[in-house]
Amino acid sequence: MNSNLIQATDYAKHLERMNVSIFSSVEVASKLVAKEIAKIIIEKNDKKENCVLGLPAGSTPVQIYNALVDIHKSQKLSFKNVVVFNTDEFYPIDTNSLQSRYRYMYEYLFDHVDIRKENIHLFDGRISKENIADFCCNFEKEIEKAGGIDIQILGVDGAGQIGANEPGSAINSRTRVLSLNTSTRIGKASDFYGEENVPLYCFTMGLGTILSAKKILLIAWGEAKAKIIQRLVEEKQSDLVPASCLQSHPNVNVIIDEAAAAYLTRIRTPWLVGNCKWSDRMVKRAVFWLCEKVNKPVLKLTSYDYNNNGMNDLITERGTAYDINIKVFNELQHTITGWPGGKPNADDSTRPERAKPYPKRVIIFSPHPDDDVISMGGTLARLSEQKHDVHVAYQTSGSIAVADDEAVRFLDFVRDYAQIYKQDTNVAEKSYTDAVNILKEKKPGESDCDDVREIKAAIRRGEAKAACRFLNIPESRTHFLNLPFYETGTVKKKPIGEEDIKIIMEFLQKIKPHQIFAAGDLSDPHGTHRVCFQAIEEALKRLKNEPWIKDCRVWLYRGAWQEWDIAEAEMAVPLSPNEVIIKRLAIYKHQSQKDRPLFPGTDLREFWMRAEQRNENTAKLFDKLGMAEYQAIELFVQYKLDEQ
Repeated sequence: MNSNLIQATDYAKHLERMNVSIFSSVEVASKLVAKEIAKIIIEKNDKKENCVLGLPAGSTPVQIYNALVDIHKSQKLSFKNVVVFNTDEFYPIDTNSLQSRYRYMYEYLFDHVDIRKENIHLFDGRISKENIADFCCNFEKEIEKAGGIDIQILGVDGAGQIGANEPGSAINSRTRVLSLNTSTRIGKASDFYGEENVPLYCFTMGLGTILSAKKILLIAWGEAKAKIIQRLVEEKQSDLVPASCLQSHPNVNVIIDEAAAAYLTRIRTPWLVGNCKWSDRMVKRAVFWLCEKVNKPVLKLTSYDYNNNGMNDLITERGTAYDINIKVFNELQHTITGWPGGKPNADDSTRPERAKPYPKRVIIFSPHPDDDVISMGGTLARLSEQKHDVHVAYQTSGSIAVADDEAVRFLDFVRDYAQIYKQDTNVAEKSYTDAVNILKEKKPGESDCDDVREIKAAIRRGEAKAACRFLNIPESRTHFLNLPFYETGTVKKKPIGEEDIKIIMEFLQKIKPHQIFAAGDLSDPHGTHRVCFQAIEEALKRLKNEPWIKDCRVWLYRGAWQEWDIAEAEMAVPLSPNEVIIKRLAIYKHQSQKDRPLFPGTDLREFWMRAEQRNENTAKLFDKLGMAEYQAIELFVQYKLDEQ
């Protein structure tokens, strides 16, 4: 267990205002939290006392609840002495709604353990407004009656919310209903199939209620939480970051994975808080950080710059500033290539990709039917233009991201088409009428029926094929894998299963690629990118002894949410102004996602805008570091098959 905990000296952690435990694995961390909860349950049971838990819903605690259920089944852990209080709930909402915290807690935990029904205290999103005050008051009384919360588990949102306490919440606030601000509602839009369906209000434990717990564990996973973790852990307590109030609690532990720890000083700039192990990658990261701090390109850095900014150890270990600068400059320069598939008949000793074989068989895995062009549209265009055998594999249908009115619009076209060409208008008319009636009866936030889902999937397939045609990729090399984990019809997906892995394996065996591009974007707010890569990763592990895989390289791109750190990037593909336009036009082919994406996250810009801005910002960073000035750059990191 300890081998999975990222150790650090006390001095390296001196900027942190709370105890932080960083784990290399979400699975291991989740099991540790579950074991700690189980230990308290057992201790309380031995004393003939109830164990009182404060538990959240959401994606963060899923593996914790899975582990608790496993302990219950394998070790006969009883929950009969457990009393549970939920942290929040949307209002108004039916308890059977897919998005209800009430339903979530039963599906993930209560239905699988022997907890007594009278010991479950959840918010009821159905009660009348006039009864809310009494309900909240009674909720507080029940916590007091139970003896207070023994251990409170918390997730944290991007703005630092715990429970549903919005920025500005008073530190002594108690259980109440509050209105959700616009950014929170936008962030929840994916769960409700559109922002307009997100309830306006939410029940929540207050900050004062949470701080009354005897022990608190704040849990966070993934890069999307990294910035807020740094703020609430290292910066002063502020009403603008509700979770920072935990700094005043005497018994709190922040449990995070490496990705969520990325912006902590001891991880991001460890040379500032203690001795640093100067790997080549750490040297690059430190040099690029120094360039930004002193506003100089790499080759203009001096020993004075290094020594005056906490990097004298690097000079001592690696030689003069001149030597370090030259090495880092050359390494960065060698990542840049206009030949992402390798340049034929050229010296490839300093290029990120090998020259042979040429042309290469290339697979571009795209989690949704537009991630390929959004994330690496310029590189995709280059690979096609340079005559590689490019295959694009869309791992999911992306059907849930199509708005209802888009489905109606396409069916209306089919109806008109049938009339124009004097085909069977009855079938087209019936399909249109049935769909309109179904969508009229659909409740806000309700999932689509199978027929409507198929229509929406067809829309996305058509858009993906149009984008590929635009980039001269024939339909025969456009593949729709429809991984079963995604096809639930709801935002909540199944875990990756054997069937998903088998589909990826069979596809890889069919193509036998020399190059694979896949989404390494673990910040995807819906989790689909992460799960899609897990399927690829497992398939590659199982195929590791295949002859073709020894001549295959895997490159990871980032999606619409975040870019690779330049120090991590191992291939940088520059784009000319014309290629930026080509990429934009390819993204435009995905018309159902244009103008107003159904699930935009907290960034309201269209996907092509995000992609362009990100690629242009990357080019500007390369320019500032002393590289040639490009219009835009797409970045990739190599996934080392032999290290897995």
